[in-house]
Amino acid sequence: MKALALFSGGLDSTLAMKLIIDQGIEVIAVNINTGFGSTRSRLEHMQNMCKQVGAKLRIIDIQSEFLQDVLFDPKHGYGKNFNPCIDCHAKMFAVAKRVMEAEGASFLFSGEVLGQRPMSQNADSLKIVLNESNCQGLLLRPLSAKLLEPTIAEENGWVDRKKLEGISGRSRDRQMELVTECGLTDFESPGGGCLLTDENFSLKIRDFIKYDTFTIEDIPVIKHGRQLRLADGAKLVIGKSHEDNGFLAEIENEKFIHIKTDGIPGPHSLLSRSASSSDRTLATKLILTYTKAKSDEVYKLDFEGESVEGSPYENKEPIAQYFLK
Repeated sequence: MKALALFSGGLDSTLAMKLIIDQGIEVIAVNINTGFGSTRSRLEHMQNMCKQVGAKLRIIDIQSEFLQDVLFDPKHGYGKNFNPCIDCHAKMFAVAKRVMEAEGASFLFSGEVLGQRPMSQNADSLKIVLNESNCQGLLLRPLSAKLLEPTIAEENGWVDRKKLEGISGRSRDRQMELVTECGLTDFESPGGGCLLTDENFSLKIRDFIKYDTFTIEDIPVIKHGRQLRLADGAKLVIGKSHEDNGFLAEIENEKFIHIKTDGIPGPHSLLSRSASSSDRTLATKLILTYTKAKSDEVYKLDFEGESVEGSPYENKEPIAQYFLK
């Protein structure tokens, strides 16, 4: 018997896998990448969690499909921010079902807990997701199974329902008991892993689509650096740290040019390729203000081979007006 788990890397989905694996079922942990996960790589962490419980990890990239089908026109609307949780879950389950069939697995399961999240994990939402993804009967939720209708896996005796859980609500007490029982270590603290649930990140997307069409290549642009909108409408991204500079330097996006400081340590930056002459001058001043440059001296920046001169502001106070609000 083989089953496919929708695996976020979090504690709940890890515990759900443990419950199924302990019943002698082979589990393939599928992490579905929409592009809006953490700003840092979680591959090593996910591999560690899967190793601890004995699951095989697969990562499925659906960034293009997610942008095209879900993000900007969700049938069931958004949550508090730019998070189309119900439509997102339905898309993930539909994709997982395709993978399940290709892998020859018999059923799906997830780490969802009834009532844990107000929008996507209330009783009605759980049913909507099943209907929208055409996964009725196929999707088992081991952590809340005893509170939900039996699935095909339970009815056919593939899974012993008595060995599953009946967890509901936001308390993590039972999950922590299970952690102790199975000896799980190095797990992540509970929390929202999707950037679309973050108010500041949602602001970045809303600002972007006011000025341009949003594509896959734009996702890393808004995931890193200080985000500014200049006077004539150009977008400027200024690196925050050495690590951040590294991420920005690796971005390949025809909408933006890369800007580096010349002869003085400073942040790596991105600027809209269509920026006006005035915005290019302003960008130079803003970037230099995040270096140790002196306001009464002239410095050079490298605009992808073009040398541009400028001086920084005396302090960062004038910059505030250009940050996204």
